[in-house]
Amino acid sequence: MTKFRHDFSLEKQDGATFLYTSEDNHVRLDFMEGMLRVAIYRDGERIFPTFSVCPDDRMPYAGRDKLSVEGFRMSVPSYEEADGIATFRTGDLRISVGLRNFEIRYHQGGRLLFADRAYSAYNFGHEYGRGSCHYLTREEDEEIYGLGDKTGDVNKNKRSFRLGTSDAMGFDARSSDPLYKHIPFYMCKNSVGSYGIFYDTYADGAFDFGREINNYYAPFKSFRCEEETLVYYVFFGSLEEILISYASLRGRDFLPPKWTLQYCGSTMAYTDAPDASRQLEGFVEKCKEYGFRPGGFYMSSGYTQIGEKRYVFHWNTDKIPSPEGLSTFFRENGIEFLPNIKPCFLTDHPLYDRIAGHGWFLKDADGEPAVFPFWDGYGSYLDFTNPEAATFWTECVRRELAYKGYRNTWNDNNEYDIQDEEVYADGFGTPIRAKLIKPLFAYLMTRASLAATEEGQGTGEAAGTGQGTGEAAGTKQGTGGAAGAGQRPNAVSRCGMPGTSRIASTWTGDNRTCFEDFEYNHRMAMTMSLSGIYNFGQDIGGFAGPRPSKELFLRWIQYGIFTPRFVLHSWNTDQSSNMPWLYEDEIPQVKRLFALREHLIPYLYNQIWRSTEDHRPVIYPLFLRYPEYGSEYGTFFFGDDMLVSPVFREGSDSVDLTLPENNGNWYREDPAAIEGSAEAGSCMACGEQHLSCGIHDLPVYFIKGGCVIRDENGYRIYPMESGTFTESYLEDDGVSPLTADNHKIVRFTVTADSRSVRVETDAEDVSRIRVIDGFGREVQGGVSC
Repeated sequence: MTKFRHDFSLEKQDGATFLYTSEDNHVRLDFMEGMLRVAIYRDGERIFPTFSVCPDDRMPYAGRDKLSVEGFRMSVPSYEEADGIATFRTGDLRISVGLRNFEIRYHQGGRLLFADRAYSAYNFGHEYGRGSCHYLTREEDEEIYGLGDKTGDVNKNKRSFRLGTSDAMGFDARSSDPLYKHIPFYMCKNSVGSYGIFYDTYADGAFDFGREINNYYAPFKSFRCEEETLVYYVFFGSLEEILISYASLRGRDFLPPKWTLQYCGSTMAYTDAPDASRQLEGFVEKCKEYGFRPGGFYMSSGYTQIGEKRYVFHWNTDKIPSPEGLSTFFRENGIEFLPNIKPCFLTDHPLYDRIAGHGWFLKDADGEPAVFPFWDGYGSYLDFTNPEAATFWTECVRRELAYKGYRNTWNDNNEYDIQDEEVYADGFGTPIRAKLIKPLFAYLMTRASLAATEEGQGTGEAAGTGQGTGEAAGTKQGTGGAAGAGQRPNAVSRCGMPGTSRIASTWTGDNRTCFEDFEYNHRMAMTMSLSGIYNFGQDIGGFAGPRPSKELFLRWIQYGIFTPRFVLHSWNTDQSSNMPWLYEDEIPQVKRLFALREHLIPYLYNQIWRSTEDHRPVIYPLFLRYPEYGSEYGTFFFGDDMLVSPVFREGSDSVDLTLPENNGNWYREDPAAIEGSAEAGSCMACGEQHLSCGIHDLPVYFIKGGCVIRDENGYRIYPMESGTFTESYLEDDGVSPLTADNHKIVRFTVTADSRSVRVETDAEDVSRIRVIDGFGREVQGGVSC
């Protein structure tokens, strides 16, 4: 094989699929609507299944053929070949391939959008060492978005990042890397247009967006990973269209129970205490005393302690004498538990020898359990690519948690810190180096956890034993099941990969308590949304560090109101806990903020449901909809119909922003209106605004003219100045898996002109529909069924 000289020829065409070969190298092109898949592999190499690409919302336990076209809409391009160049045309795209070294060039509207780097973009002859690589052209001022929970500014241009996962407790939200998520997807916007690339791999790797410079090549960016095969997708369109295409590729997100959107409590301190049960019960009593209504409680792993160490599935009955009684007490008070579970068993765990004897751990080359440092000891990770190991886990969750009343799981510390190349997984019957699939274990762990409460609920992806082919998306399940009969399955996973959002929500991890990290946590949030992660939040107030100051505590709550996950969690150095009563003199203000969150939950729940249907983000930066706004602009969308302008800077008491142009006004709800004692609010013109916002105010947010907002009192119509818009709302009980006969989609058509507003709807109770006029006041009439 000649280095840097690989001449390809067309071996086979089958409709929209083209296969090229050069000696033992193969490149396959699959043309699909709005995207192109490129697969590079060698003779005899195993192409590991995908668990991320799920266009038909069904994922077998052992994964999907990575090169399958099932579920895709194929798009046959026009094709011609001359002078060593193959040219494909589809829509306004022209894709040319130089058959020497298979250099792909993408033209849009007659201009070069981007291209593979000249000379050699791939590792056909191992010119670049082990693994695979992809080198591409770059523009100096192009914009880069995505890659999951990456830190720093939203625009990642001129930076480099590792692709991998780590237990990054107390990370710096400006610079730490890697963190918890494995998301090899990014979008690029340059002077010609936009495109996105998703690399379908679970191997560690690296992205470079301009930090590396090499005199022998024009400016470039690159991706490298440890897997030898390379399969990637290229998306075209606007940034928003690309994001939707990617999100639909990885499948429908699950619909969470509505209670998960309420305030949820958590702290390490309660379960680490010797009287954990009393501490937890005290949380409920405090909530009653002060008038807080939590929906759930994230129960940290102290409940599993033997001495100072933590042993998953072990109940410390000295701390919690009656696990069943505790869960019953919480549920009687309207609170669900999410117990923390970890996939590593310490070597002195009571179950360790049994698991090792069955061969259910990851193994060293000699077949013995691989051992790793873990939580002040050494332990072995369960191998979830072994069906028997996954079944064992499901049985443990069912017996020790679900049957005791703990129907939701918090899947934590599941980043699988494996660096040794000689550690092996079962690989569904074909052993594979565990280092190549680390984030997959977290996905399979969460899926096996869900199986404990999803038994009998139709075609859930949660099945960890091979039964069924579907997933836990809350819109596709039947009813029944033993451990969580009639309940919508719910799980949270800290580690994530493309596809995890089909079965679980997540959060930004163990963040640091300071104002700078507060602001950069928001930029991380925008980055996660631009990476196809939609249902998430933060540990409000900060997890690691000192007790947050009053100002930081209140500012973070003001902000956290507008994230899908609303959880206060902490491990403060002074042993305090980030509870609503952290500062007793601030309880009245915290109650006002929590009341606003409750007021917004019907709207937020609908936006999340909408996201499961149309694959659009729940919170996102303005520039996704209004390109004239900068990438680091602090104002952001909360759903499609609200804008939020938080205060991130210490000592500041105001916000400056520019409201974008809109066919209608922007509205501000009056705080007294939220509290039920005034009119709807005021109307704001587009353009520059300077607004005060102290720590004892409600946060600054706006409602778009041209929308329907639901709250606890019914529906509010905010018309456009002129024209017609439509809106749909899901009406259900918020906890049951959706079936054909247990929910309704309420539809609105609103038409306005300078004289009148007409509302057409199939809502059953018209008396609960209010129309807001151009001055922000409620008006009567104009609603018809």
